[in-house]
Amino acid sequence: MQATFQSETFYGGGPRLLEMLSLSPPSNIAAFAESAGKKSQSVVYLATREKIIAAFAVADAIGPESKQASEELKIMGFQVAMLTGHSQAVASAVASDLGIEHVFAEVLPENKDQKIIELQRQGKRVAMVGDGVNDAPALARADVGIAIGSGTDVAIESAGIILVNSNPLDVVKIFKLSPATYRKMIRNLWWAAGYNIVAIPLAAGVLVNWGILLSPAVSALLMSLSTIIVALNAQLLRRIPL
Repeated sequence: MQATFQSETFYGGGPRLLEMLSLSPPSNIAAFAESAGKKSQSVVYLATREKIIAAFAVADAIGPESKQASEELKIMGFQVAMLTGHSQAVASAVASDLGIEHVFAEVLPENKDQKIIELQRQGKRVAMVGDGVNDAPALARADVGIAIGSGTDVAIESAGIILVNSNPLDVVKIFKLSPATYRKMIRNLWWAAGYNIVAIPLAAGVLVNWGILLSPAVSALLMSLSTIIVALNAQLLRRIPL
């Protein structure tokens, strides 16, 4: 932030602001920032071009669902990483609370997209979860973009999946339901294809010399039965524990 009051310009921002202004915090403010970082709090500075006037500690509460989602994803074999513009101290503290081992901190908004590219170049398939304007390019770049429903419109437009309830545990449900849906799709494809592979040649009279021929009525019955089986098999997805 930048504002002018009584002919003097004031700035508000995080650690990057101090770098831009080439300012070093005095010992009392540096100690305050270090203490805040250990408590998973971000520090916002108020400064002029000549000096730092004050520092404020702010923090978001970590919901219990976040830690549970991180643990369950790791059990499923996923690598969980944090991508944030917060300071390294804050990011490390939050990651420690959540059990996240991979942390990318102090990432500028325009560089979040580049971090996704770096992971993809390592051969990884990346699912990105975000809710802010700064997350939109990364959400679009990721193999799977997941937006928080309560987030900004641009983030929602950039993602392929939207968490309507804004619950991190829904990310776990996505990765449980997706492979189950794929397996069910393959099975249903074989059910439908199996009917055609068997019934069409029989109806065409391939085995008529052996006295085997499907009448139109029987063929129609089998077609209806195949459709019913596929529909019932798809409904079994409701029984998957999420």
